[in-house]
Amino acid sequence: MANTLAIVILFASLGAVASQAPAAAPTESFQGSSPSDISSPPAAAPSDTFGSSAPVPSPEGSAPSTSTPPSAMSPTSPQSAGPKLRVGFYRRSCPRAEKIVRAAVWKALSKSPVIGAGLIRLHFHDCFVQGCDASVLLDPTVANPQPEKLSPPNFPSLRGFEVIDAAKKALEKVCPGKVSCADIIAFASRDASSILSRGRISFRMPAGRLDGRVSLSSEALQFLPPPFFNLSQLIGSFKAKNLDADDLVVLSGAHTIGASHCSSFTDRLPPNPSNMNPAFATMLQRKCPASPNITNDPTVVQDIVTPNRLDTRYYTNLLKHNVLFTSDAALLTSRHTTRKVLQNAFIPRKWERKFARALVKMAAIEIKTAANGEIRNMCRVINN
Repeated sequence: MANTLAIVILFASLGAVASQAPAAAPTESFQGSSPSDISSPPAAAPSDTFGSSAPVPSPEGSAPSTSTPPSAMSPTSPQSAGPKLRVGFYRRSCPRAEKIVRAAVWKALSKSPVIGAGLIRLHFHDCFVQGCDASVLLDPTVANPQPEKLSPPNFPSLRGFEVIDAAKKALEKVCPGKVSCADIIAFASRDASSILSRGRISFRMPAGRLDGRVSLSSEALQFLPPPFFNLSQLIGSFKAKNLDADDLVVLSGAHTIGASHCSSFTDRLPPNPSNMNPAFATMLQRKCPASPNITNDPTVVQDIVTPNRLDTRYYTNLLKHNVLFTSDAALLTSRHTTRKVLQNAFIPRKWERKFARALVKMAAIEIKTAANGEIRNMCRVINN
């Protein structure tokens, strides 16, 4: 109770909206709980979320309708120079496109909710490298043995490829050569967000992206922010992609779903110094080896209370220092980002709207043109 009161006082002192009465932060048990999720997550390897949860390399039923209700959001954001994206892009060329993608996402999440986190992270990793062009999907070839998907931030933790493949296969049967793999990723991320938030994050995703022909492992290392970045490094990484500090805080909320390899955060566990909650650190030490390696690097869920629900739990966890990464803790190292964390923690509906807008904004990064893009026949290989 004292901790909650202190947080509320800090919230007011930072000039937050006083008219919103903050709810008391729920009490967690480090033994875990049984949230009412889509289904019980399988014991098999869970999916990671966004760029900071991959292993750190060593020095060496039927689908719901996709129709958008009148009350649903249609967030807009400035786009970088290039083709203009628009809502309903496939209305004439492939009217069932979004329904087909949503059906593939729903089918995958009904079997394994953790795939939803993987799809959102797949979108982030695609857009931050070469723009939103499905370059992250390309398989290695003789000409290019090291594409993005084999880069340490992506391999072996990045997931959701098979969902994109299934959607593309279904689309090619109905409207061959019409729907880009880049748009499939964007739709799948939107649909995963909606399903994992129980429909609270519902919005229309503009489309019209083309697929890229270039995919380099080195660029994933260059542009994806690692889990050990401090705040200024994180802001710089996002600024390079036309995203700001507010987008950083909002999109970090996706760390409420999915899981991370122990190697991504053991630098914050005792005896190393950190501000992590000691009880949380002790729980993690029981799950992680002292020195994770490529053959012994378990995963842990990023949110022990609602691991398969896209909600604002990440922010209450952050305020209690129950988060995994240095990059998470970094959000409390400035007055501006701390204010945003508090607002997101105590005004969930506002965060949901901001998350939708930020996803749409991110989905417009560095869109390819006809000169350097195409609509792939198969998402894993460029066209001949």
